[in-house]
Amino acid sequence: MSNVLILADFVDGKATKSTVEIATAGARIGEVSAVVMAPIGQGAALAATLTQGPITKILIIESDDFAKHGVAAVADALSQVANQSKPDAVLLVSHAFGKEVAARVAMKIQAGIITDAVDVAADCSTTQLVFGGSTTVHSKVSQGISIITVRPNTITADFIAAIPAIENVSVQISENAKKSTITSSQPPVKGGRPELTEANIVVSGGRGTNGDFAAVENFADSLGAAVGASRAATDAGWYPHSHQVGQTGKTVSPQLYVACGISGAIQHRAGMQTSKTIVVINKDPEAPLFELADFGVVGDLFAVLPPATEGVKARKA
Repeated sequence: MSNVLILADFVDGKATKSTVEIATAGARIGEVSAVVMAPIGQGAALAATLTQGPITKILIIESDDFAKHGVAAVADALSQVANQSKPDAVLLVSHAFGKEVAARVAMKIQAGIITDAVDVAADCSTTQLVFGGSTTVHSKVSQGISIITVRPNTITADFIAAIPAIENVSVQISENAKKSTITSSQPPVKGGRPELTEANIVVSGGRGTNGDFAAVENFADSLGAAVGASRAATDAGWYPHSHQVGQTGKTVSPQLYVACGISGAIQHRAGMQTSKTIVVINKDPEAPLFELADFGVVGDLFAVLPPATEGVKARKA
């Protein structure tokens, strides 16, 4: 029977939706074991939040080195587990941390790596969107274990109840993994909206906002959506760079993406074009983003969004 390791992803002490997504992708290949890395004494609590997804086993690794030495220690531990269990594939969430861990693991165990996959097949072959999303590529690792990072929101998660076996695993973090030490860290400031890369709905604003994101935020709040921004908006200082969607920002793939006052440069399209449904609001009928739109509204966002917001609120009432 084929087997797969996934590195469980947690935010605020809870397993993320992306963890269920990579577990779903992994189950296409074989039985899924989720690796939980935690400070000493906290592994069981984190594992208890893995209640959904096709996960057959949870491997808990506890060490205070993860917090002290960061990605190097995590990659070292995951490499040891991979060498011991010999999985067909190791799947990680494709964010900055996941991709750095994946690269280090691939080097340590001499395996091939594929990043930013938007689909994974039973034979470990993957689908990627490259060159700003203009080209679809099908890839497969030809040597060793397949190390794959999967873009959030691109796999339809299977939220079945998980009743996995739990096993505690001991590893010895190598001295090489301890050469750098984290002296301080500060978590990002979070508001009441969903995390951008995890959200099912994203409403983004661009140059057409003229720096006023109030209408975009109000519409997003009516939908329970995350707020994104184009590079033009973040470079102008109108919105934080942490909310930038695009090739040099975050990649999102929600069920619904609403672009407000965004022309649709290729860099922005690369970060959102895998969204399931795309709605574009722009007063320029020639805006390139209309080419991707499932629904388009030619109009000023300041005239379109307020009544749309009231309409959503009325429907909810």
